Amino acid sequence: MKTQFSRKLERTKYKSTVLVLRSGFSGELANIWNLNGPMDFEEFRTRGKEMVDFMADYLKSVEERPVYPAVQPGYLRPLIPDSAPQDPDSYEELMKDVERVIMPGAASPACTELETVMLDWLSKMLNLPEEFLAGTGSEGGGVIQGTASESTLVALLAARRKMVIHIQANNPNVEESMIMSKLVAYTSDQSHSSVERAGLIGGIKMRKLVPDEKFSLRGETLKQALEEDKALGLIPFFVCATLGTTSSCSFDNIMELGPICNSENIWMHIDAAYAGSSFICPEFRPLLNGVEFSNSFNFNPHKWLLVNFDCSAMWVKKRSELIGAFKMDPLYLKHDHQDSGLITDYRHWQIPLGRRFRSLKMWFVFRLYGVKGLQEHIRKQVDLAHEFESLVHQDERFEIIGDVVLGLVCFRIKIQFFELPRDVAWVWNVSVMRRKWTGWVYFPWNRENLTEGTNELNEKLLKRINDARKIHIVPCQLRDKFVLRFVICGRTSESKHVQYAWKIINEAARNLHVGPQ
Repeated sequence: MKTQFSRKLERTKYKSTVLVLRSGFSGELANIWNLNGPMDFEEFRTRGKEMVDFMADYLKSVEERPVYPAVQPGYLRPLIPDSAPQDPDSYEELMKDVERVIMPGAASPACTELETVMLDWLSKMLNLPEEFLAGTGSEGGGVIQGTASESTLVALLAARRKMVIHIQANNPNVEESMIMSKLVAYTSDQSHSSVERAGLIGGIKMRKLVPDEKFSLRGETLKQALEEDKALGLIPFFVCATLGTTSSCSFDNIMELGPICNSENIWMHIDAAYAGSSFICPEFRPLLNGVEFSNSFNFNPHKWLLVNFDCSAMWVKKRSELIGAFKMDPLYLKHDHQDSGLITDYRHWQIPLGRRFRSLKMWFVFRLYGVKGLQEHIRKQVDLAHEFESLVHQDERFEIIGDVVLGLVCFRIKIQFFELPRDVAWVWNVSVMRRKWTGWVYFPWNRENLTEGTNELNEKLLKRINDARKIHIVPCQLRDKFVLRFVICGRTSESKHVQYAWKIINEAARNLHVGPQ
């Protein structure tokens, strides 16, 4: 019999409820609900109560369940498809699969095995090279880290260890401390601060390179820096390229950077924390061209792919290089299968030893939205960003800084306008334009000698906007310009919200000038 929920699911495209299960099933079974499309409160209440019942039934029967799972390594992969569904599955089907697929191995090895498969699903959605998939017999694979910051640090530490081993293999008398003192890493000055922080934690010199006029780090810039540092006796070993920088969503040229890194035996890590979600859309996938040259790649599904925080997907081409940097095997962590080669031991892929069942929420999202539903979500938000871009272009007071590629629009006020009183505006219109004035007019003094809006002016605009507490905007500094950033990222964002935000920005820009207000 079809429930009220399943009937509504059939009528409403991509409507879904996402349940997040925590490791051990003794925690929060209903941690988040992602609702794609309208869902009335009563329906939400009904599904929430069902989750409470599910939790209570599990806890009530927990003593009847085996303490140690009877499944064998690799049990889970044959039980589910080898790729994410294109169209959404029903909630009822998914809950049946929780009992059929997850509970026999809950929480381990289900926690590990589902993560391996989900990273392969996501890898196929992104069309990553097969070297990054675990299920193809390759040397690579994926892991869920907490944040992109962790992924960058993990990659840097793995690259550091790899270089130390390489140098000592040829020069066994060279001490590790001597090698460490000469290592140098590279990134753009537009990369996230967490990249520089990774160098700080890793005790590594991090050199920040200047990108081109589009804020893209280019191959020639890297090549020149490498030549300079090698001449000084330094050892280049790591490059962090960014696809979709925090400030302006610019893209480093990995098609140029990658071959240089490969030829110089330098680990290239790609940080696509925000932009990575968009690569599931074929029209945005070319932005990822060059990933084949990288040693590791990372993005955050929790930023734009409707997965609850925290969930940062990271892939490596050679998992042995990651494991080699972190592996430790005290007696109290040993188990029967650790040397069998049949399982993935993710404690060797990350900084912490403990981990949550984060792959379960990915499984729910991928199945209840389907690839098409997630693509629709990304495309809609990119369209909304272009709608805002169009509004900015239509107003001569403002300018767009950089290219609008995805959901981020960088803009600033460029001309200082003043709003005239009604009577003055009427006189100006009658004498100059020969028509009656019926409202307000924006009029720049010294129209023949307009000047660009100053940073101070834009800082005041930002303060007005945020002080109104109706929308929130975060700024950035691009070259010497103070810039405002408008980002579409809320799942429920619609055109009316873009129009409302533009109205608030317009109101804040009235009579804006430098000096006492």
